[in-house]
Amino acid sequence: MATRKEKRVQPAPVARLEPDAHAERAERVDKGAVQSVERALDLLEAIADASSPQGLSQLAAAAGLPLPTAHRLMQTLVHRGYARQEPSRRYTLGAQLIHLGDIASRLLGAWATPYLAELRDFTGESANFAILDGNEIVYVAQAPSRHQMRMFTEPGRRVLPHCTAVGKALLAELPQNRVQTIISQTGLPARTNRTITDPEAFLIHLKTIHRQGYAIDEGEQEVGVRCLAVSVPNAITPSAISVSGPAARMTAEHVEQSIPVLHEVATKLSISLASGDAHR
Repeated sequence: MATRKEKRVQPAPVARLEPDAHAERAERVDKGAVQSVERALDLLEAIADASSPQGLSQLAAAAGLPLPTAHRLMQTLVHRGYARQEPSRRYTLGAQLIHLGDIASRLLGAWATPYLAELRDFTGESANFAILDGNEIVYVAQAPSRHQMRMFTEPGRRVLPHCTAVGKALLAELPQNRVQTIISQTGLPARTNRTITDPEAFLIHLKTIHRQGYAIDEGEQEVGVRCLAVSVPNAITPSAISVSGPAARMTAEHVEQSIPVLHEVATKLSISLASGDAHR
């Protein structure tokens, strides 16, 4: 850690509980959602959550649908390019989602950039916005530092979550069974000699992050770089913001001063995304 005495600057986040998927779907339909659209999205999310091609019976069970209904919906999704059926007759996500995802990522990045600029101007360091996509962290936007020596992360870059501050901040807010699934599929490969590679030690580390409300990357992704991150509260897609810079500038005092500002900006971004009001 960058500072030997950890200071709580805000109450620890409330742990998220895993909702009952079928009850949640019923509640959405009761609120006026279009049932067929809900069901089609449930099937796409079931494929994404599995991270591997799925058979029709597996998808129907995951979405809580009768087999004939799941079959009709999947045929439509395949026809429109949002799903693809392999020779094994299992289904995977289709290429049309790449197009939509690319546009959505650019729009989300443009939305977040003014908030990142506010964070950059206060801390003096590069500010980043990232989301969890499957088992990877995707950087969506950055407001680069004005220092000549600065950290630059190109939007669209993908990294594993265990060795980045944004990734650890996100994982610390997820249910433990989902975290275990992610790290079992990706492993905990060492990027530097500071990377945590032991699963048990990593889970303990996430509990500390959850309790204190922020995560620090101490050269775990890149030697000589320190990064400080917090999760964006109540985000539909797990998201986090961070500031990163050379460890020589990101001192213990700088980190301590930056934590409350990160929380403030994360809350503003969360409210803006929920309300649909862009930053002015």
